[in-house]
Amino acid sequence: MRNPGDWMQLPTDDRILESLESSGMILSPSVIAKNIDKSRHEVNRRLSVLVDYGLVTRVERGYYEIADLGAQYLAGDLDASDLEPSEE
Repeated sequence: MRNPGDWMQLPTDDRILESLESSGMILSPSVIAKNIDKSRHEVNRRLSVLVDYGLVTRVERGYYEIADLGAQYLAGDLDASDLEPSEE
């Protein structure tokens, strides 16, 4: 069972993470948005938050992949409420 943090927006954040994990690929916000039926703007905004909390990695500008913490969260092995945003 997944343990989301209060800072997460469900089901959008879960769907973004699931898309990244299931594809096994580096994806752009536009590709993710098309596949989860959300706007690119909304996906881009949520990706920034997911990067801040360590669930997603920004590979380069405009491209993302799931991080180890993201995979652990999806598997139910990580309580996202224990995560703190990065100080960057």
